[in-house]
Formats: sequence, C-alpha cells, structure tokens
Amino acid sequence: MDVSTRVVTAVRAVPLARSRLLPVDWLRGLVMVLMTVDHSSAAFNHGRLVLDSARTYVPGTALPAAQFFTRWMTHLCAPTFLFLSGFALFMSVQRRRRDGASEADITRFIVLRGLLIAALDPLWMVFVHRGELVLQVLYAIGVSMVAMVFLRRLPARVCGALGLLIIVLHEAVATALGSVDGVGRALLILTLVPGKVGPFMVGYPCLPWLAVMLLGWAAGDLARREPELFQRRLVLAGVAALVTFVVVRGLDGYGNGGIFRESGALIQWLHTAKYPASFSYLACELGIAWLLLAALWNSTLPGWAAALLLPLGQSAFFFYLLHAHLLRLGAWAMGLLHGGGLTATYLAAAVVIALLLPLCERFRRYKVAHPGSLAQYI
Repeated sequence: MDVSTRVVTAVRAVPLARSRLLPVDWLRGLVMVLMTVDHSSAAFNHGRLVLDSARTYVPGTALPAAQFFTRWMTHLCAPTFLFLSGFALFMSVQRRRRDGASEADITRFIVLRGLLIAALDPLWMVFVHRGELVLQVLYAIGVSMVAMVFLRRLPARVCGALGLLIIVLHEAVATALGSVDGVGRALLILTLVPGKVGPFMVGYPCLPWLAVMLLGWAAGDLARREPELFQRRLVLAGVAALVTFVVVRGLDGYGNGGIFRESGALIQWLHTAKYPASFSYLACELGIAWLLLAALWNSTLPGWAAALLLPLGQSAFFFYLLHAHLLRLGAWAMGLLHGGGLTATYLAAAVVIALLLPLCERFRRYKVAHPGSLAQYI
C-alpha cells in the first residue's frame, strides 16, 4: 500500500464530525504549501520582494515578474487561513454543543486557544525574526478568536455584515484616527495600522483580519443551514468579490491602501497593499479563495493530492510552528541565508514539506484519537 492510499484510508476511517469538511482541509493544505514557498523565500531568496505596503514601496520601483508572482501567489494564504479559521471555529462550536459541552467550556476553549496562538507569535516565532518581537498572522488569528467569544453571540448574518463593513470602512477609520498619539496611537497600531508598539512590531493589525474571520463564521452557518446552496453561494460571492476588486483597483483611489497603479500592466493591477490589508487586496484574495473552495466542495481529489493536502490541512498549526524554523536553520547551515535565488527557494520548500508531511500525518492521527488532550489546542 503506497503513502497516498494509506493517508486516504486513514482519513476515510475518521468520522466527518472529527475530520471536519474535507474541502476546507484541502484548501487549507494548499495555502500551507504556498505559505511554505513564501517563508522559504524569506530564508533563501536574496531577491525577495516585500513591497506590499505604502510604507515600504517607493513608486517606480522595479517589480521583476518572477519575484513578484512568487510573492503574489502567497498573498492568498492569510485571508484564506483567517476565513477558514472562522469557518472551522463555527463547526467546532457546533460539534462541541452536540457532544454536550457547556457554553462555559466552549468559551474557555476558544479563549485559551486564542491566547496560546497569539502568544506564540512573539514567544516562538521570535527565533525566525532574528530576535525581533513581531506580531503577525498568529497574533491576528489569536486575538480574533478571543474577540469571537463575544461576537459569536450575534446572529451569524450580523457577523457577516459586520465583517463586510469593517473590510470596506477600516481604511477610512484609520485615516480619520491617523493623528492620535499616546495610548490611542498604540491601540490604532494594534488594530488598524502597522507600526511599533513598545518592543513589538505589529505587522498584522487585527481588525481587518477579524473581519475575515467573521465572514468565515457566517459562511459556516450558511453551510450548516443551506448545504445544497452553499457551493452556488460561494461562486456568486467569489465573482462579486473579484468584480469589486476590479472596480476598486480601476478607480485607483479609496480602498487601495496607498498603493496605486502606475500603468495598465497586470502586475500593477495585482500589486495591492497587504500591510494593512486593503479593501482591494482582500476582495481579490477572498474572491479567489471562495472560487477555489467552490471548486473543491463536491470534488474528489486524486490520491497523491489528498496525501499532500490533507495532513497539512488538518495539522496546519503544528506545521506552521515547525516549518519556518526548519527553513531558516537549513538556509543558515548551507550558507544560503538570504543568499540564494528562486531555485533554492522552491527546492527548499519542497524538501521541508516532504520532511514534515509524515510528522503532520502522525500528529493528525494522535489528535483525532485523543480529542481531550492538549493537542486540541495546536
């Protein structure tokens, strides 16, 4: 029996309530692959482009196509991961209720897991950031989870509407509050505008990302209430988001986070502001994510694809906590830290995925077999 057959057999042996929805895991696994390429580029690639903010991009800077698209394809990761986190959180809450958990127990789990995820950004990922205390995607996910303790009590449709409202208006709010100082400035950086707060560099101010998690929560409710219509709704939402992206990017004004088109070239259209997550950026990436999820919703993956994506998708946090450190250690050991190119980037990403894939499969099996263990928080 080959590896792909063993993985698919193992997954099919797990009840759906425990394995969650496979298309969600497949899509999460895909974004973990893309994320590995980005973090491999951060470790190996001397020509890496990180010009996704008006603070770091100087108009007229060259954007070489190979480097640009290596970075751009990984833009899908954070919005998709936050959306799927909200979706999975909704499903997890529903499952825990069916299993007889009290609301107090559910709240405790969400708070503890959220705080753990957020804390690991400065405590564990510091080794990847050369000692700098950076609050990035783990901070955004963890804080958003804690916020969902309160927001989940709202009707799911209200959560979805609130998420859309934040995505559309957060740039206007940030601009209006741009001159505040003192404690207000610190709160602005933590929630809306990247910057420095004490010893912490905030790369992912949490409010736009909470908005994406709210959309995922609302989508989970829709999938539960109207499963037969969910795929069609995903397609409509994806098309609407991409049309919105074209309109906002075409108008080249509000919603672009200060990065505007300098020509009609494709790269200029796709060069959107991620820090903070602009309206145009989120519309583009969520549109792609929703269409991908719709394509996967009633599909069956080939065995090799399931063998790759399922372990990564169902052990995503476990994989995240190991892969970047392994990439940086490998680059340092080979004398290629920030000294290689795209070939080294893609090869290193493939090697790290191959090394961690068996560990992810084992961790996933352990977590399913021991649902009450500490592994539930990872």
